[in-house]
Amino acid sequence: MPEDRRGPSAKNGATMAERPYVLLSVATSIDGYIDDTSAERLLLSNAEDFDRVDQVRAESDAVLVGGNTLRADDPRLLVNSERRRAERVAAGKPAYPLKVTVSASGDLDRGLKFWHFGDRKVVYTTDAGESRLGGTLDGLAEVVSTGDSVDFGAMLDDLAARGVRRLMVEGGGRIHTQFLSLGLADEVQLAVAPLLVGEAGAPRFVYPAAFPGGSTHRMTLLGAETVGDVVLLRYAP
Repeated sequence: MPEDRRGPSAKNGATMAERPYVLLSVATSIDGYIDDTSAERLLLSNAEDFDRVDQVRAESDAVLVGGNTLRADDPRLLVNSERRRAERVAAGKPAYPLKVTVSASGDLDRGLKFWHFGDRKVVYTTDAGESRLGGTLDGLAEVVSTGDSVDFGAMLDDLAARGVRRLMVEGGGRIHTQFLSLGLADEVQLAVAPLLVGEAGAPRFVYPAAFPGGSTHRMTLLGAETVGDVVLLRYAP
């Protein structure tokens, strides 16, 4: 069964807050891959779709990527449009959304671009990961342990307590799999690029898991549109 959308804050255990609306954003090849096995990142989106993603970031209170994505792609994860940043500030928000990452191991280097651009950052990890990080991220990010394992429900509760109402999740595949298998995703925005990867070792959008409802459960199609040569599909799980 999907988890309750409400829960006690991981910060103080005392308040009940509505968990953020969780939007999974991903671009895949026609055969479901989010990258190939080469050293260079495979660009699946086109310029129009990258701009659309920038708009979705600007509309979000927080943007999340997993630790594997940080290590592999070293993204800055910013709102790139100056106009959109100005609109956020005019609305009383920070220029950039809160940047969030998840790492059970705590194997995150201080030199990653993620820490050095944008505004506030927070890392959700385990007790072991918190110990490993030690002072590595002092002055760069807040480190929050959710116990022996990364508890995604507790993470959402903690984000809610921080005022996050809309969370954009940009991967990678194992992070998307966790949100979907735990019933914690409210929307999937799937951009399908006209490419075939076909490499067995390449990363996928999702990995094997027990998803709510099993293989016969049909998601609700919220919309479909073309963005240049990419097709954007929006689903409610």
